[in-house]
Amino acid sequence: MSDTVTQTPDAAAPKDQAPDYRKTVFLPRTGFPMKGDLPKREPGMLAAWAETKLWDQVRGESKGKTPFVLHDGPPYANGHLHLGHALNKVLKDAINRAHQMAGFDAHYIPGWDCHGLPIEWKVEEGHRKAGRNKDEIPVLQFRAECRAYAEKWLAIQAEEFKRLGVLGDWQNRYATMDFTSEAAIAAEIGRFLMNGALYRGLRPVMWSPVEKTALAEAEIEYHDHKSVTIWVRFPVISGGPAEIAGSSIIIWTTTPWTMPANRAIAYGPEIDYSFIEVTEAAEGARAKPGERLLVAEALLEAFAKETGIAGYTKLGSFKGEDLAGAITAHPLRGQGYDYDVPMLPAEYVTTEAGTGFVHTAPTHGEDDFILGRAHGLEVPDTVGDDGTYNAWVPLFAGLHVFKAADPVCAALEAAGGLLHRNVLVHSYPHSWRSKAPVIYRATPQWFIRMDGPEDIRGKALAAIAATKFIPEQGRNRIGSMVAGRPDWCVSRQRAWGVPIAIFVDRRTGEPLRDPAVMARVVEFFKTEGADAWYARPASDFLGNEYDATQYEQVRDIVDVWFESGSTHAFVLEARGMPWPADLYLEGSDQHRGWFHSSLLEAVGTRGVAPFKAVLTHGFLVDEQGRKMSKSLGNGVEPQDVIEKYGADILRLWVMSSDARDDLSIGPEILKQQGELYRRLRNTLRWLLGSLDGFTDSEILPYDELPELERWVLHRLSELDSLLRGAVESHDWTGVYPAIHHFCATDLSAYYFDVRKDALYCDRPDSLRRRAVRTVLDQLHRCLATWLAPVLVFTAEEAWQTRFGTETSVHTRQFPTIPAEWRNEALAEKWTRLRDIRRLGTTKLEAMRQGGQIGASLQADVTLGFPADTDTLLSAADWADMLIVSTVSLTTADSITAEATVASGEKCARCWRVLPEVDGTTKLCLRCTDAVASGLTCQTAG
Repeated sequence: MSDTVTQTPDAAAPKDQAPDYRKTVFLPRTGFPMKGDLPKREPGMLAAWAETKLWDQVRGESKGKTPFVLHDGPPYANGHLHLGHALNKVLKDAINRAHQMAGFDAHYIPGWDCHGLPIEWKVEEGHRKAGRNKDEIPVLQFRAECRAYAEKWLAIQAEEFKRLGVLGDWQNRYATMDFTSEAAIAAEIGRFLMNGALYRGLRPVMWSPVEKTALAEAEIEYHDHKSVTIWVRFPVISGGPAEIAGSSIIIWTTTPWTMPANRAIAYGPEIDYSFIEVTEAAEGARAKPGERLLVAEALLEAFAKETGIAGYTKLGSFKGEDLAGAITAHPLRGQGYDYDVPMLPAEYVTTEAGTGFVHTAPTHGEDDFILGRAHGLEVPDTVGDDGTYNAWVPLFAGLHVFKAADPVCAALEAAGGLLHRNVLVHSYPHSWRSKAPVIYRATPQWFIRMDGPEDIRGKALAAIAATKFIPEQGRNRIGSMVAGRPDWCVSRQRAWGVPIAIFVDRRTGEPLRDPAVMARVVEFFKTEGADAWYARPASDFLGNEYDATQYEQVRDIVDVWFESGSTHAFVLEARGMPWPADLYLEGSDQHRGWFHSSLLEAVGTRGVAPFKAVLTHGFLVDEQGRKMSKSLGNGVEPQDVIEKYGADILRLWVMSSDARDDLSIGPEILKQQGELYRRLRNTLRWLLGSLDGFTDSEILPYDELPELERWVLHRLSELDSLLRGAVESHDWTGVYPAIHHFCATDLSAYYFDVRKDALYCDRPDSLRRRAVRTVLDQLHRCLATWLAPVLVFTAEEAWQTRFGTETSVHTRQFPTIPAEWRNEALAEKWTRLRDIRRLGTTKLEAMRQGGQIGASLQADVTLGFPADTDTLLSAADWADMLIVSTVSLTTADSITAEATVASGEKCARCWRVLPEVDGTTKLCLRCTDAVASGLTCQTAG
């Protein structure tokens, strides 16, 4: 072997020393280079793994072992990978590899989401640039273009994941656009159809006027938005306390555009309301002296100040329940809005802001809709799919709702209904794709019922209680979402996706629930994909039993979250893998996304969750804790990190971080990771160099090892327990920092330093040197395998440097640590020894700083111990511990250490300063024996 390791000058003889004993010193030798050069070396290793079919080797080693299934949540096939992808996939890969090496059969199938709006949006964009209207493109052509777009990016992302070192069944990956996947998704919709949970209903959903489709909660993000706020008079025309006749109920809203859809006013039954008469109005205020108004008592002062009411007289007060039966007029009465507006009780009304009265538009709010349905209110169809008022809406037909504030205010003011207007900047829902604001809009959609006979909500909450969450707070997060969520809207009005492949009886409006029809749908989808729904006539699916003219063929596609929530069915069940999965792992936002949809889908069709455990990681922030954004220019691309540092550095950053919280990254942090990597690599390099020529014949049994070596093995047993605990718990927080600390502090800065002299200068057959090499052998095997899930390239290099390129660390298992290695009493003793050692090294450092010595071997140390205190080690062992020439033990009142310049001559081979050094050979007794043995570094081992 080549490339001599010279970590310290101790082993090299001075140039003027004669004779030359350098060839008799057993210096480390290894072909494992100091510099990782990862960006250049890693691609070659990936090519070698592909050539040797490493994945197949790993699968072969796994046969008959206990399965472990981490089901891959599908990323979206749209663009290059970002750092969030890298974080997620590296964490998954490390956990899979660790389970594999802990003795499990970890079969990992990566997958992709391929349907949905982002891809459709990109394809539409291409047509728009070419001056074509997407609606004029034949649906099958458009879907083919979307499929081609997804295929392109799926292939690119697969190669980028492989470059990260992610090991998986890439040849058998899954995609939601695979024909078999589309068939399975249609079959899962069919399960809900058959069990009665799927229904079509009218209710408000989050709607994107830009994308002209309903959106799921997981497709919504919140940004600041400037809204016009208005205070509006609703004149009381009948009912309620007699004295409020002719007065006005005042509502406050941040959505003036919903006023045409108003059908009621909600009040809080337990809220106290003040009945006032305006006596004075500020200049410019719309309030009129003499008018009488009702507002919540708790909000009265703020209301008066905001609306410019400079003086008022309180005429009385009422409980909300006193207003039962009161009827008001729409403020635009006489202009097409000639209907009564009833006062209705609602528990959701508060006095946190506004007036204590809530304008109710059943078309445009969840609470509004539920209240309206309970009281038989009309649900008016006021706004079209593009966000403009429908042609039959008085005064505002054709106007876009986001441009309606001024016209609505003008109409209200002309009618005497507008009391005040202002502007509010607040958090508002936006589509995460188009970044445009969304609206609540009641439309006919397909829903999965959460309550009722199926009791999906109850079963989901029970499944959450039975699931392990890492970290634990994830349980409450998803639990609260499931407990409070409405029925699941699963329909979308788009083209690229799996259609809700069902038929509706035109005579009854009821969906056709025929298993034979659904079975034909699924079979056609398996061979032709979901395109069959658009290419084939309805009669092909309905068969001879039904008249196709009597049935509506539903053209909505299913929510992509339903698709990804069904992956457990066509990835795990359909492939004969264990179900439920052992682990789902994604970012913490997936409590409302993939975790949520997977839970509801599985519970609704199988009664239990598709996972046993759920692990969530945080999001990415820069070194100042700021969210990464293009505007700040603080983003970090994984491709750039790999090109500069290598994938192993990126992987080390992931596994060195606390993934439960937000993860910081930036240039300085990456430099720090480079330093951590350098220390780990140097540890492996020193082990390899010091094991040059090692054979099993050198191994000593445990009971013949010195205490220091047994202490190292104890530390290995502690780390092994930590590692295996992480495998069991899925919580890897602190594991790899602990391994790095062990390498840097326990090994490099202590054990290697102490035993370097024995390795270099003892004769190779000495028991002490054999004991050291026995432990180094175990250290190498443990560290190479322990680091393999993270430093996949470096660990392989360190393994193959020793055992040959025909082997792979990734087919190995973590070493089995004998129970006898664990020795807490020994650990306590050596903790105390190291504390005493620090007394001596402090004195030695003072001598070095004072110029009395250059190296610790030029000193002698005297250690003092009280008469009744065990010195713990012999004088010779203390000399090894302190790396000095000699140690004297004496009695003292307390444990003390004194250092002096060593007396005697310097041994030309080991550099100890000893009286015994021969004047002619310049060797101490130990080195004389070693040289006389005739063994050299070329023949050792």
